[in-house]
Amino acid sequence: MLELISSNPVIRTLILIIVFGLVALVVFSISAITSRRMRVSRDLASLGGDGNSPTSETLTRQRTEGAWAKMVKRIEEAGLNLGDTNDSKLERQLKAAGYESESAPRIYTLVRLLLVFALPGLFLLNAYFQAEPPGLFQLYLTCALLAVLGLYIPNLFIRAKADRRRTEIINGFPDCLDLMLVCVEAGLGLEATLDRVGREMVTTHPRVAAMLTETTLLMRAGATREDALRRMGEEASVDEIRSFATLLIQSDKLGTSLATTLRVYSSEMREARRLRAEEKAHRLPVLLSIPLVVFMLPTMIGVLILPAAVLSIREVVPAMLGEPIQ
Repeated sequence: MLELISSNPVIRTLILIIVFGLVALVVFSISAITSRRMRVSRDLASLGGDGNSPTSETLTRQRTEGAWAKMVKRIEEAGLNLGDTNDSKLERQLKAAGYESESAPRIYTLVRLLLVFALPGLFLLNAYFQAEPPGLFQLYLTCALLAVLGLYIPNLFIRAKADRRRTEIINGFPDCLDLMLVCVEAGLGLEATLDRVGREMVTTHPRVAAMLTETTLLMRAGATREDALRRMGEEASVDEIRSFATLLIQSDKLGTSLATTLRVYSSEMREARRLRAEEKAHRLPVLLSIPLVVFMLPTMIGVLILPAAVLSIREVVPAMLGEPIQ
């Protein structure tokens, strides 16, 4: 068994990755337990001390500040700036993916830096334990490719999560419009409607509910309807939500019926959702043809050709070579 592990680089790599994952899991568990105990101690100390002191922090901030944010804060205090040159664009991308923390752009930059050094480091560690280490050019090329891959993996992850979040919002928004229509026809205003629908859709469509609840809180905090609705459309990063916000603003300015506006827009969004479902259904035969051609067609061709191939080997080839046919 040991000889097989030492001779096979793939098995060695898998073992190194498993060991690295186990060690990271143990370290993370120990640090989580330790930080939890320290946080409880700080909470008790802050409750017993003077709450007006400038060095004391609120319990809410201590609970919401995660380990990554603390790590970023310590790194920046050490002198390394993790801010991005295009911080506003990065912040919009992270918000579209669901990361709304103020420290999310710096955490994103830190993760990219860690992956840039971690992936080549794992490869060099694997190459060090090989019986025949690769050449210098191969090491340089592979490390460069792994560094570029570590630089772009977080970007791909953020884009995939943003697309998934956008799809969830688009699919859940027609149901939200139906509930809003019922509330408006029952006599509720726009702010009360958004609040009621946001509380009702927490379980079924949590992302839409969070978006509506945030808009309601902005209105209650003193923002105008136009500003709150425009911010909802911008932060959602979905064209349908932007159109809906613009429609509500125009309906509020022009004094048109809100129920009629919601009914028409809800019908349009349901029709668009039905068309998207039909499009996916029509794409299914084309997608199914790929595994059919790759896996089933060679097998069918082999089954059909096998009798003729056996006959050729037994009769045609000996006849061409002048041998007696068996």
